Amino acid sequence: MPQRLALILLLLATPLQAADQRIAVQLPAAVAEQLRANMRDHLATLDKLLGQLAAGQLQAAGQMAEERLGLSAMQHHHADHIAPYLPEPMRLIGSRMHEAASHFGRIAVEGDRDRALTALREITATCTACHNRYQLR
Repeated sequence: MPQRLALILLLLATPLQAADQRIAVQLPAAVAEQLRANMRDHLATLDKLLGQLAAGQLQAAGQMAEERLGLSAMQHHHADHIAPYLPEPMRLIGSRMHEAASHFGRIAVEGDRDRALTALREITATCTACHNRYQLR
């Protein structure tokens, strides 16, 4: 009886998770690993951008954004190799992220920190949209 009560209490204390409603995207293993590596690099870059903005280094942030996240970075991240495997809406979200990063880069280089922060949110909003809708399998 005490074991049964412990199990019931454990089940009651465990929050119920809603079923994952995201779209599962099946990719070849090498493509999935490259995409995951890209996303980890994107996250590390966003972290560095936040540090640069906090330090008032807008020029450096703008240059880094373009080089590591912007339209200029797509070749470095093998976007032309990955894109054919992605569902079209997911590919479009990814393209929008690169466009938003280039936009942020231009704003940051101009030196307007408030506008740069607003533009940075455009980048993270695309990341959030994609991660809320899709998951890699």
